[in-house]
Amino acid sequence: MELDAAKMVGAGLAVIGLGGVGAGIGNIFASLIGSIARNPASRGQVFGLAMLGFALVEAVALYALLIAFLILFT
Repeated sequence: MELDAAKMVGAGLAVIGLGGVGAGIGNIFASLIGSIARNPASRGQVFGLAMLGFALVEAVALYALLIAFLILFT
């Protein structure tokens, strides 16, 4: 029973990073909205960078979930 408990604790610790991912995604889109509101002409340049930042931050979330699933199901 101790191994199952350790797996649950390890998976929970691996998923703690998702809180930072949520904050990062919120920060990216808040900055995007603020920059477009200040200078609507720069939307084309800023939007691509925001999508790149979103993809990189989302990759961290996928890695955290992958590690949690590996801990739980192996």
